[in-house]
Amino acid sequence: MIDIGTLSLILLFGMFALLAIGMPLGFASAFLAVVTLALKFDLDLLFGTFGRGPLSVLAQAVYRQMTNYVLISVPLFIFMAALLERSGIARDMYSSLNQWLSRTRGGIAIVTSIMAVIMAAMSGIIGGEVVLLGLIALPQMLRLGYDRNLAIGTICASGSLGTMIPPSIVLIFYGLVTETSIKALFTASFLPGFMLASFFLIYIIVRSNLNPALAPLPPEDPDDPRGAEKGLMFLGFLARMLAWITAILTLRALFFTLLGDNAVREGEAPIPLGMVSDLPWLIGAFAISLAVIFLVVGRARTAKGWEMGKGLIAPIVVIGVVLGSIYGGITGITEAAGMGAIAVFVIGLIRREMTFVIVWDSLMRTLKSTGTIIWVTIGAAALAAAYTLVGGPTYVANMIIGAELPTMGIILVMMVIFLVMGMFMDWIGIVLLIMPVFLPIVLKLPSEEIGILGSIDARYIPIWFGVVFTMNMQVSFLSPPFGPAAFYLKSVAPPEISITDIFRGFLPFIVLQLLALSVLIIWPPIVTLFL
Repeated sequence: MIDIGTLSLILLFGMFALLAIGMPLGFASAFLAVVTLALKFDLDLLFGTFGRGPLSVLAQAVYRQMTNYVLISVPLFIFMAALLERSGIARDMYSSLNQWLSRTRGGIAIVTSIMAVIMAAMSGIIGGEVVLLGLIALPQMLRLGYDRNLAIGTICASGSLGTMIPPSIVLIFYGLVTETSIKALFTASFLPGFMLASFFLIYIIVRSNLNPALAPLPPEDPDDPRGAEKGLMFLGFLARMLAWITAILTLRALFFTLLGDNAVREGEAPIPLGMVSDLPWLIGAFAISLAVIFLVVGRARTAKGWEMGKGLIAPIVVIGVVLGSIYGGITGITEAAGMGAIAVFVIGLIRREMTFVIVWDSLMRTLKSTGTIIWVTIGAAALAAAYTLVGGPTYVANMIIGAELPTMGIILVMMVIFLVMGMFMDWIGIVLLIMPVFLPIVLKLPSEEIGILGSIDARYIPIWFGVVFTMNMQVSFLSPPFGPAAFYLKSVAPPEISITDIFRGFLPFIVLQLLALSVLIIWPPIVTLFL
């Protein structure tokens, strides 16, 4: 019988060898799962009793993953992203943002980053964002003479923000594997996700202002409003949008009041923005928005501002449907994904853009993407179950703890392992294979020793570690040699832009991602501020 240390080395080198010869990760994981059991147990025990013995453990692990209700949200989010990519919603959003920021230094790169944040908050899909931004923003930046590295880095780094910003599929899978609240993970990742996005924006603004040649301004349009006039139009747009939102919320609260559904009852959570006590605030906000429109901005400027910004309305509606239904306590993650897909479909119908060809193509792309994810999930779940059965996690835990490293030393070792694995392996395999080994070790560490500028409550450690892991996976999307963002962009980039050029453009943004990761490790309470 082979010892667990030798078996672990065989698995490690076997995985790299199988991936190097081009075997898909799902099949490589499943094959190594059977090899693990064959090396540890007698072959008669393994294959002699069908439906019983060690192989049945693999079947049970796969069955648990495949029958998890939240897993249904993954194809729904992918379908929603595919519809967004094929419809004109994203292009109109880009045009509206571009109108507001056209005269800002580095404005198109800033618009690209903001658009990526909005798209991340709609669907949480990474590959589609990079491709869409590459189709919409890259030609315009190159046409205006933007620095190639800045344009490439902005598109790929911003396009990968779907990893961090809810509803992130990476966080959904982490929650499934570790049995952590996905809603809590979404809440905890809000601030770190927007912190990383702000790092990108600050870098673009500072770099383009220090060296204006990197981001030339587009030719001036004599009809384009300027300065304070544009600011007033934007204020009018915001006020009109606020008036619509508060009017709808007020009618909703009145409806609940008439039915008596928002009565204060012991043991029942209040309806968010639907209680009687919320009515004065909603009516007051509605009155203020009307005052801004009629007394400050004026109806004519508000109408022009609305025309310039109307491309942002559909994305805001989708975000409100998806995240609003989750945080409003209306639905769970899976139902919110379905509502988001329906919202995008209905908006497409209203805009007369939703054709049978678009829906069919989106369904086929969803089928292909989901199939890939499911096969990786099956293989990785089987390998994780086999390695657990032979005592692998206990061996790794004892080896790490036996090294007598300080708590932060152990965390840093894990981060390095994540970074190295992310260069060669898909995030799905990492979360399914590595997380069942690492998380139990982290849970045994003294919570007061996690972090440098502040400690974290022990009950939030799984959430914190999930957000840190997800930030780490942000880096993996840009890391050579297999950073997927590079290949997504290469598929739509002009032929003169090589893979080497793309990876060269990533370097400053990888530094920013590592800086954001460092903030999460040094100051863990940033993850729990909204919990």
